[in-house]
Amino acid sequence: MKIVIVLTSHSQLGNTDGKTGFWIEEFATPYYIFKEAGAKITLASPNGGQPPIDPKSDSPENQTESTIRYKKDEELLHLMANTAKLETISATNFDAVFYPGGHGPLWDLTTDKNSIELIQDFWDAKKPVASVCHAPSVLLKVKDEDGNFLLKGKKVTGFSNTEEKAVQLEKIVPFMLEDELKSKGGIYSKKEDWVSYVVTDGLLITGQNPASSGAVAKKLLSLLSHNK
Repeated sequence: MKIVIVLTSHSQLGNTDGKTGFWIEEFATPYYIFKEAGAKITLASPNGGQPPIDPKSDSPENQTESTIRYKKDEELLHLMANTAKLETISATNFDAVFYPGGHGPLWDLTTDKNSIELIQDFWDAKKPVASVCHAPSVLLKVKDEDGNFLLKGKKVTGFSNTEEKAVQLEKIVPFMLEDELKSKGGIYSKKEDWVSYVVTDGLLITGQNPASSGAVAKKLLSLLSHNK
Protein backbone atom coordinates (compact mmCIF):
# COMPACT_ATOMS: atom_id res chain seq x y z
CA MET A 1 0.00 0.00 0.00
CA LYS A 2 1.55 3.24 -1.18
CA ILE A 3 0.18 6.67 -0.27
CA VAL A 4 1.46 10.07 -1.37
CA ILE A 5 0.79 13.00 0.94
CA VAL A 6 0.84 16.37 -0.83
CA LEU A 7 1.61 19.46 1.27
CA THR A 8 1.50 23.17 0.51
CA SER A 9 4.59 25.27 -0.26
CA HIS A 10 2.82 28.57 0.45
CA SER A 11 3.75 30.52 3.59
CA GLN A 12 2.34 34.04 3.18
CA LEU A 13 -1.04 34.73 4.78
CA GLY A 14 -2.59 36.88 2.06
CA ASN A 15 -1.53 40.53 2.12
CA THR A 16 -0.72 40.45 5.82
CA ASP A 17 2.57 40.04 7.63
CA GLY A 18 1.26 36.75 8.99
CA LYS A 19 2.46 33.30 8.03
CA THR A 20 0.61 30.17 7.03
CA GLY A 21 1.41 26.71 5.67
CA PHE A 22 0.21 23.24 6.54
CA TRP A 23 -1.57 22.39 9.80
CA ILE A 24 0.56 19.95 11.79
CA GLU A 25 -2.34 17.97 13.27
CA GLU A 26 -3.89 17.40 9.84
CA PHE A 27 -0.64 15.88 8.63
CA ALA A 28 0.67 14.10 11.70
CA THR A 29 -2.42 12.16 12.76
CA PRO A 30 -3.08 10.69 9.28
CA TYR A 31 0.63 10.03 8.76
CA TYR A 32 0.88 7.86 11.86
CA ILE A 33 -2.41 6.11 11.09
CA PHE A 34 -1.12 5.26 7.61
CA LYS A 35 2.28 4.22 8.89
CA GLU A 36 0.88 1.95 11.58
CA ALA A 37 -1.29 0.29 8.94
CA GLY A 38 1.88 -0.61 7.04
CA ALA A 39 1.62 1.97 4.28
CA LYS A 40 4.68 3.18 2.40
CA ILE A 41 4.39 6.97 2.49
CA THR A 42 5.89 9.56 0.16
CA LEU A 43 5.77 13.28 0.94
CA ALA A 44 5.55 15.86 -1.85
CA SER A 45 5.03 19.60 -2.27
CA PRO A 46 5.04 22.03 -5.21
CA ASN A 47 8.52 23.38 -4.44
CA GLY A 48 9.98 20.27 -2.81
CA GLY A 49 12.03 20.49 0.37
CA GLN A 50 10.60 21.75 3.65
CA PRO A 51 6.95 22.82 3.47
CA PRO A 52 6.04 25.79 5.68
CA ILE A 53 4.21 25.05 8.92
CA ASP A 54 1.28 27.22 9.94
CA PRO A 55 2.63 28.73 13.19
CA LYS A 56 -0.82 28.66 14.79
CA SER A 57 -0.88 24.89 14.44
CA ASP A 58 2.23 24.77 16.62
CA SER A 59 0.73 26.88 19.42
CA PRO A 60 0.14 25.26 22.84
CA GLU A 61 -3.65 25.10 22.50
CA ASN A 62 -3.39 23.15 19.24
CA GLN A 63 -1.05 20.43 20.47
CA THR A 64 -2.24 16.84 20.25
CA GLU A 65 -0.62 13.50 20.87
CA SER A 66 0.25 13.35 17.16
CA THR A 67 1.80 16.81 16.95
CA ILE A 68 3.95 16.13 19.99
CA ARG A 69 5.06 12.82 18.48
CA TYR A 70 5.81 14.55 15.16
CA LYS A 71 8.11 17.12 16.73
CA LYS A 72 10.16 14.36 18.40
CA ASP A 73 10.29 12.09 15.33
CA GLU A 74 13.73 12.70 13.81
CA GLU A 75 13.12 10.31 10.93
CA LEU A 76 9.88 12.04 9.95
CA LEU A 77 11.35 15.52 10.38
CA HIS A 78 14.10 14.52 7.93
CA LEU A 79 11.51 13.27 5.44
CA MET A 80 9.54 16.49 5.83
CA ALA A 81 12.63 18.60 5.16
CA ASN A 82 13.16 16.72 1.91
CA THR A 83 9.74 16.39 0.27
CA ALA A 84 9.73 15.44 -3.39
CA LYS A 85 8.81 18.02 -6.01
CA LEU A 86 5.19 17.52 -6.96
CA GLU A 87 6.03 17.48 -10.66
CA THR A 88 7.96 14.23 -10.14
CA ILE A 89 4.99 12.37 -8.64
CA SER A 90 2.93 9.99 -10.80
CA ALA A 91 -0.39 8.45 -9.80
CA THR A 92 0.72 5.17 -11.36
CA ASN A 93 3.17 4.67 -8.47
CA PHE A 94 0.61 5.05 -5.66
CA ASP A 95 -2.67 3.61 -4.41
CA ALA A 96 -4.08 6.85 -2.98
CA VAL A 97 -3.37 10.56 -2.46
CA PHE A 98 -3.99 12.57 0.70
CA TYR A 99 -3.94 16.36 1.14
CA PRO A 100 -3.60 17.90 4.65
CA GLY A 101 -4.99 21.39 5.16
CA GLY A 102 -3.86 24.59 6.73
CA HIS A 103 -4.61 27.80 4.83
CA GLY A 104 -1.61 27.40 2.53
CA PRO A 105 -3.36 25.21 -0.10
CA LEU A 106 -5.88 28.00 -0.80
CA TRP A 107 -3.10 29.96 -2.45
CA ASP A 108 -0.97 27.36 -4.23
CA LEU A 109 -2.41 23.84 -4.55
CA THR A 110 -5.83 25.08 -5.66
CA THR A 111 -4.37 26.29 -8.96
CA ASP A 112 -1.19 24.16 -9.19
CA LYS A 113 -1.31 22.40 -12.57
CA ASN A 114 0.71 19.42 -11.33
CA SER A 115 -1.67 18.92 -8.42
CA ILE A 116 -4.75 19.25 -10.64
CA GLU A 117 -3.35 16.73 -13.13
CA LEU A 118 -2.32 14.36 -10.34
CA ILE A 119 -5.82 14.30 -8.86
CA GLN A 120 -7.33 13.80 -12.30
CA ASP A 121 -4.96 10.86 -12.87
CA PHE A 122 -5.89 9.27 -9.54
CA TRP A 123 -9.57 9.75 -10.30
CA ASP A 124 -9.29 8.32 -13.82
CA ALA A 125 -7.44 5.32 -12.37
CA LYS A 126 -10.24 4.81 -9.81
CA LYS A 127 -7.94 5.41 -6.86
CA PRO A 128 -9.03 7.25 -3.68
CA VAL A 129 -8.51 11.00 -3.28
CA ALA A 130 -8.70 12.35 0.29
CA SER A 131 -8.38 15.84 1.77
CA VAL A 132 -9.18 17.60 5.03
CA CYS A 133 -10.10 21.08 6.30
CA HIS A 134 -8.90 23.70 3.74
CA ALA A 135 -7.35 21.06 1.47
CA PRO A 136 -10.62 20.21 -0.36
CA SER A 137 -9.76 23.46 -2.19
CA VAL A 138 -7.40 21.30 -4.29
CA LEU A 139 -10.51 19.83 -5.94
CA LEU A 140 -11.97 23.13 -7.15
CA LYS A 141 -10.36 23.16 -10.60
CA VAL A 142 -10.18 19.40 -11.16
CA LYS A 143 -12.32 18.04 -14.00
CA ASP A 144 -13.61 14.56 -14.71
CA GLU A 145 -13.29 12.52 -17.90
CA ASP A 146 -16.29 14.36 -19.38
CA GLY A 147 -14.79 17.79 -18.80
CA ASN A 148 -17.13 18.67 -15.93
CA PHE A 149 -15.92 19.87 -12.56
CA LEU A 150 -15.16 16.79 -10.49
CA LEU A 151 -17.14 18.28 -7.61
CA LYS A 152 -20.34 18.56 -9.64
CA GLY A 153 -22.97 16.44 -7.93
CA LYS A 154 -20.48 15.06 -5.39
CA LYS A 155 -21.10 15.05 -1.65
CA VAL A 156 -18.34 17.05 0.00
CA THR A 157 -17.33 18.96 3.11
CA GLY A 158 -14.50 21.28 4.10
CA PHE A 159 -13.69 24.20 6.42
CA SER A 160 -16.99 25.99 6.90
CA ASN A 161 -17.82 29.68 6.60
CA THR A 162 -18.61 29.83 10.30
CA GLU A 163 -15.25 28.28 11.20
CA GLU A 164 -13.42 30.75 8.92
CA LYS A 165 -15.19 33.62 10.63
CA ALA A 166 -14.38 32.14 14.03
CA VAL A 167 -10.65 32.34 13.24
CA GLN A 168 -11.20 35.86 11.85
CA LEU A 169 -9.63 35.19 8.46
CA GLU A 170 -12.72 35.60 6.29
CA LYS A 171 -11.42 38.91 4.90
CA ILE A 172 -7.89 37.59 4.33
CA VAL A 173 -8.40 34.27 2.54
CA PRO A 174 -8.69 34.42 -1.28
CA PHE A 175 -12.12 32.78 -1.06
CA MET A 176 -14.47 31.11 1.39
CA LEU A 177 -14.04 27.40 0.85
CA GLU A 178 -17.62 26.40 1.65
CA ASP A 179 -18.93 28.87 -0.94
CA GLU A 180 -16.48 27.74 -3.62
CA LEU A 181 -17.21 24.03 -3.12
CA LYS A 182 -20.88 24.83 -3.64
CA SER A 183 -20.17 27.02 -6.68
CA LYS A 184 -18.49 24.09 -8.45
CA GLY A 185 -21.59 21.96 -7.96
CA GLY A 186 -20.50 20.21 -4.78
CA ILE A 187 -23.26 18.99 -2.47
CA TYR A 188 -21.81 20.57 0.64
CA SER A 189 -22.70 19.58 4.19
CA LYS A 190 -21.19 20.26 7.59
CA LYS A 191 -21.58 19.67 11.30
CA GLU A 192 -21.20 22.24 14.04
CA ASP A 193 -17.86 24.03 14.23
CA TRP A 194 -14.78 22.03 15.28
CA VAL A 195 -16.55 18.66 15.41
CA SER A 196 -15.17 15.72 13.42
CA TYR A 197 -17.12 15.24 10.20
CA VAL A 198 -16.19 13.18 7.15
CA VAL A 199 -18.04 12.84 3.86
CA THR A 200 -17.38 10.03 1.39
CA ASP A 201 -18.71 9.96 -2.17
CA GLY A 202 -17.33 6.95 -3.97
CA LEU A 203 -13.55 7.35 -3.93
CA LEU A 204 -13.70 10.99 -2.83
CA ILE A 205 -13.15 11.61 0.90
CA THR A 206 -13.29 15.03 2.55
CA GLY A 207 -13.09 16.17 6.18
CA GLN A 208 -14.43 19.42 7.63
CA ASN A 209 -11.70 20.57 10.02
CA PRO A 210 -8.59 19.55 12.01
CA ALA A 211 -10.68 17.31 14.28
CA SER A 212 -11.65 15.28 11.20
CA SER A 213 -8.11 14.33 10.14
CA GLY A 214 -7.95 10.95 11.87
CA ALA A 215 -11.38 9.91 10.63
CA VAL A 216 -10.44 10.84 7.06
CA ALA A 217 -7.29 8.73 7.29
CA LYS A 218 -9.21 5.73 8.62
CA LYS A 219 -11.83 6.07 5.88
CA LEU A 220 -9.07 6.15 3.27
CA LEU A 221 -7.56 2.94 4.65
CA SER A 222 -11.01 1.36 4.61
CA LEU A 223 -11.47 2.24 0.94
CA LEU A 224 -8.03 0.88 0.09
CA SER A 225 -8.79 -2.42 1.83
CA HIS A 226 -11.99 -2.77 -0.19
CA ASN A 227 -10.20 -1.91 -3.44
CA LYS A 228 -7.77 -4.79 -3.16
